[in-house]
Amino acid sequence: VINILSFRKWLSNPSSVLTMGVLNATPDSFSDGGKFNRLDLAVKHIDSMLENGADIIDVGGESTRPGAKVINQEEEIKRILPVIKELCKNNHTVSCDTRNSKTMQKVLDQGVKIINDVSALNYDKNTINVIKKYNCFYILMHSIKNPQTMQLNPEYENVISEMYSFFFKKNKYLKKK
Repeated sequence: VINILSFRKWLSNPSSVLTMGVLNATPDSFSDGGKFNRLDLAVKHIDSMLENGADIIDVGGESTRPGAKVINQEEEIKRILPVIKELCKNNHTVSCDTRNSKTMQKVLDQGVKIINDVSALNYDKNTINVIKKYNCFYILMHSIKNPQTMQLNPEYENVISEMYSFFFKKNKYLKKK
């Protein structure tokens, strides 16, 4: 398993592929719907992902599947913090899938090095301040809308050019910050 120093070295010369294992600590996730929302089950699944070559473990506590309901940040933190603490205690490279700045602060304080934000800075306006303060790695994702509305008539005139434009503008914004 790589550590964060290896990750930084990889970023300067990305000649190999890193694999991210996903742990959904939610009762209603898209892919595994509550299979790993107890610490003992989560640890067992993490061990399996690591044994099978995962370099990074991405932990999420709020489902962002189509139609998912918003949960409060305290509930999200309650779901993921035990798993995050366990991973960081064992020096694994950890990413947190969240769109909430309060959750970001909590997990970054525990040793998480990567924030994976499905909202692309659009959900919580304080996210950019947290990213700057902690100087962490940030994964910018794309979503046409939010989980409640993403499947209600999603439309692109030209998906390739619109995605390019979206990421170009977000990248430009991040470079200014």
